[in-house]
Amino acid sequence: MEPFSREPDGGVLLEDAACDAFAAQILLPAHLVDQHLDAKGPTASAITLLWRTSNASRMAVCVRAAQHLPAPGHVLLLDPDGHLAFAASNGLPALLRGSFQGDILVIDRALTGPGRAQGRTQVRYRDGILGRELHTDTAPMDGYTVAVLVTDSVPWRAFTPPTADTGPRSRDYICANCDENYRSFEPACPRCHVPHCPECGSCACPPRTPGRCPGCFIVHPPAMFAPGSDRCLDCS
Repeated sequence: MEPFSREPDGGVLLEDAACDAFAAQILLPAHLVDQHLDAKGPTASAITLLWRTSNASRMAVCVRAAQHLPAPGHVLLLDPDGHLAFAASNGLPALLRGSFQGDILVIDRALTGPGRAQGRTQVRYRDGILGRELHTDTAPMDGYTVAVLVTDSVPWRAFTPPTADTGPRSRDYICANCDENYRSFEPACPRCHVPHCPECGSCACPPRTPGRCPGCFIVHPPAMFAPGSDRCLDCS
């Protein structure tokens, strides 16, 4: 239980991953997987066919497919609105379940079209940060869309050079305080959802004005109040 207790969420995501991996091994034995997933790696259509011919869940099939990726990448399961219902990653940072991916290239064409699309795209991480460009293949899965994304060696093409590893790209921001244009990978402010400006240190929250503490009845400057508290640091 120690590895679970060391996780920031108490082991919830780790437990989910262990259950999915166990289900994938039990419900999707090697001989069945080998019948549908080519040695070159899985395509989105092959993953859908494997799901239809097995008793496994969509999630378990995605986990098994991710184990057969020919290069670093993801196997994504998206709901009809474009939100990430499940993701199995291999060699790349994991994606947040529930995150919106419906407006990124290839995925948006799949959701608004017949469900099948191919091309290059970048998946979205926290605060709109985009990862490296990935080769992508999608297919419909009975109301959902499954997507295979890899850096290179894609199984649906005869030859694919590696995508440029340009690194993640953050969103652009304009500071409301000093008008500085900046990009930031820092966590966003929980109130205004904008990271702090590296020039002046401000986010998009309105500046705080001196206030009277209800504990000591003294008017203090904003620095004397903790975020979200109406009591000064001395009283709290």
